[in-house]
Amino acid sequence: QLQLVESGGGLVQPGGSLRLSCAGSGLSLDYYAVGWFRQAPGKAREGVSCITSSGSRQFYADSVKGRFTISRDNAQDTVYLQMNGLKPEDTGVYYCAATRFITSVQDMCAGSGATNAQGQGTQVIVSS
Repeated sequence: QLQLVESGGGLVQPGGSLRLSCAGSGLSLDYYAVGWFRQAPGKAREGVSCITSSGSRQFYADSVKGRFTISRDNAQDTVYLQMNGLKPEDTGVYYCAATRFITSVQDMCAGSGATNAQGQGTQVIVSS
């Protein structure tokens, strides 16, 4: 059974950077598309960025395009989310989720497809 653990969250000032990690265990993450989702208090869960199993395709929500970069190291069974130029509206709990079969990374970030595993989340707070 695939298990995911996120790390790297924390408190950062506006304009700062964080790098989130999503580490897989139990099964190889190589075969799964992985997405980062976030949930802010009182808001619906949002698909932030998703990446195919090979890493060849990525999707970014308009709200983070140009500031966030998703990548993966399949040898390490880890997917990263580099977040630069953080804004207060980026505050929330960030989750990674893995899906074995997707139609597209855009669809995955929109919430379609069966999630095979999801982590517990890591808190990101952007505040001065």
